[in-house]
Amino acid sequence: MYVWSFSGIPLTKIQGSAGQVSVSIFNGIIHPDWAYVYNGSGEDMVSELVITLAIAFLGTIISAVLSVPFAFFAAQTKNSMFHPRSTIGKFLLTAIRAFPEVVLAIMFIKAVGPGSFAGVLAIGVHSVGMLGKLFSEAIEEMDRSAEVAIEADGGTKWQIFRIATMPQILPELVSYTLYRFEISVRSASILGLVGAGGIGTPMMFALQTRDWSKTGIILLGIVAMVLAIDSLSTYLRRKLI
Repeated sequence: MYVWSFSGIPLTKIQGSAGQVSVSIFNGIIHPDWAYVYNGSGEDMVSELVITLAIAFLGTIISAVLSVPFAFFAAQTKNSMFHPRSTIGKFLLTAIRAFPEVVLAIMFIKAVGPGSFAGVLAIGVHSVGMLGKLFSEAIEEMDRSAEVAIEADGGTKWQIFRIATMPQILPELVSYTLYRFEISVRSASILGLVGAGGIGTPMMFALQTRDWSKTGIILLGIVAMVLAIDSLSTYLRRKLI
């Protein structure tokens, strides 16, 4: 099967300059344009990386807030084989996850124009599908003995939610949100290639103009940013759980 899959790859259509371009990109990484790291113009690599982080952060926060009601709607809290509300909620979350972020970014660019706002909307909407699913699973797996005890004492639904439900699931919700932020940082770096703002936009221009030194420093900057965010997120999630 593995060998057969290569038969579907049209090797004859690979451009003759592919090897030369690959070598040029590698040389750009070895000899990056250090002057582009920061020059105070607002259009340097550091500024674009900050914008990329802002897109990922805002998109993740928006999705985390929207995912909470979706999660409670999709969570199956009763012991039954079929629950209409939960089934509909899970279907909606699956449908949202089915749309790739790049496709959503292109759609939002057509709707609101190119730029960072389209990237925030794309990440925010797409992340709802993932976070809503993870949040709903956390709700389904929580211990309900505290809820039953408060309800037996005559507690209201708000008291049950505030005292029993949220304290149990909040650490998991924050942990899942941090994990989603890691993914969003990577996604925000790519969405700029289609015009959704961030570091992907100057990388697209550098590739188009064959400015390999600038391409190299941008790639190094993205790798450094992703590694730093992954390390920080892993540390915080270990503290939470």
